[in-house]
Parts: sequence; C-alpha cells; structure tokens
Amino acid sequence: MKSVNAFKRKLIQIAAFGFTNIHIENFKTGSIYKGPWKHFCAPGLNCYSCPAAALSCPIGALQAVSSSMEFQLSFYVTGFLLAAGVLLGRLICGFLCPFGLFQELLHKIPFPKRKLWSPLRFLKYIILLLFVILLPMVATNYMGMGKPSFCQFICPAGTLEGGIPLFMTHPELRSALGSLFRLKVLILAGTLLGCLIVYRFFCKALCPLGAIYGLLNKVSIYHLEIDPDKCISCQTCVHICKMDVNPLKDPDSAECIRCGQCREVCPAKAISLGFRRKKKKPKQNAFGCVKNHFSRIK
Repeated sequence: MKSVNAFKRKLIQIAAFGFTNIHIENFKTGSIYKGPWKHFCAPGLNCYSCPAAALSCPIGALQAVSSSMEFQLSFYVTGFLLAAGVLLGRLICGFLCPFGLFQELLHKIPFPKRKLWSPLRFLKYIILLLFVILLPMVATNYMGMGKPSFCQFICPAGTLEGGIPLFMTHPELRSALGSLFRLKVLILAGTLLGCLIVYRFFCKALCPLGAIYGLLNKVSIYHLEIDPDKCISCQTCVHICKMDVNPLKDPDSAECIRCGQCREVCPAKAISLGFRRKKKKPKQNAFGCVKNHFSRIK
C-alpha cells in the first residue's frame, strides 16, 4: 500500500512538472515562451527564463512587483501565494513543485546520506526577508527600480533551468559570462551536492517559496492530524519522515510537505491527511466529569 501511494504522488509530481514545462521544443532554439499563460504563476518554484516554462515563477513575480518604483505589491501575486498557502500549505512543495521532484530524483543517486544541521532551516527565512522582500525595495537604480535579488544572486533553479540552457544556445551570451554567473554556478553546484547528501536540501535550507508556504502550514485548510485515541506512541512516523518532522509534537510543522509517508506506515492508523474537519471533543467518563467539576469549584 505504501508503494502504491508513493507511486501516485510521483505521478502527480511528473504531471505537474510536465504541465509547468510544456514547451520542451524551445530548448533547441533557446527561446522563451512569452504567451498569455506567462501572466500566471506556477504554484511551485520554476524559472521564468526556462525555455520550456509555460508559467511564471511566483518568487520572481513577487520580486518584480515589489521592486516597482512605487514599492507596491501586486494583489494578484500576493493573493495567489496566500490563497495557495492557506488552502494547501506545503503540500505544494510535496506534490506540485518541479524543482522538488528534481531534488528527490537526485537524492536517489547512491551517495553518503546525512540529515540537515537544524539551524540551517532558518536560512530560508533570512533569504526570504533579505533577498526577496527587502533588497528589491531598498537597492534601487537611478530610476527607482530594484533588482530581483534572489533570482539574480542565488536561485540555483534559475541557473539550472534558465541560465545554462540559454548560454548553451546563445553564443553571444557566452562571451558575456562574468563573475556573477560563476558565483551562481558555484551555488548551483553546492546545492546539487547538498541534495545528494540531504533529502530536499534546497527545500529545507534555501527555498524562500517553501518558507512562505511553511509559515502558512499552521493555518492551511489541508492539514495533518493525529488521533490521540488511536496513537500508540510507537514513533514509527518520526523515524520515517524524510523532512525530519515529529508529527506527534508538531503535526503542522513548517517543514512538513504533506507527502503522506507517516500516514502510510502508522500501524494504528492514527494519522490522517485532508481538509480540516470539526474536531471531536475528547471522550470523558463519569469520573472525569466529576473531577473537572471539582477543579472548577477550586
């Protein structure tokens, strides 16, 4: 049963990857699709400049509107991110993100595996605040326009999906290679190495989009729930989680991508994933009711 559900998740990931990157033929010419669909954001991280991309990247779009001369955020971009996050949380990372699928496949390559050093999880929030929000608003040019700092200085997905394919097909761009591109290639290489060692390294440590969805995980309508009446505290869910989440202590953890592995291995079937339901009141016997009555009197 576990393998069947994992297979279904992989099919959804592949379908999302294919829909987001439908213009494969553009890799031959290095051209970028700029049709009407580019007005819409993909839910996951996928570079606008990728020749195959049919949609815009939400992080790139967020920087583009936040770096406008009037420093006003577009209602569409922020509304889209908030709506997607409140509805699904980091399920988007687990099912709909093309770069997330790439990381999972990369991690399957035989290589020494380790867990991420916990403090590095906070790095993605620093990147979100500094490179996605503050720098595009503060570091402006003579026209008052800011730079998409995360895309320009960090984003390894952009380097892999957009930068390298465009440089390979456009000789005039290769002649303009500078230190910034070399820095981004080094960041990409470090990220790929990290993904070989740590499961979804970029998601855990660097992704500002994952940081946004993670902050909304605690209020998302789609959520993970533990039934305390069924749970036998066997810790099986804790040991199986590749995102290093303890579902028993924090079922709405900002790191949980709602992959469902913990639910599948739970021997007591105490874990459920789905849209929020009205929580059942804990059962009390007669002694418990009398005890609560006296505690209120005190």
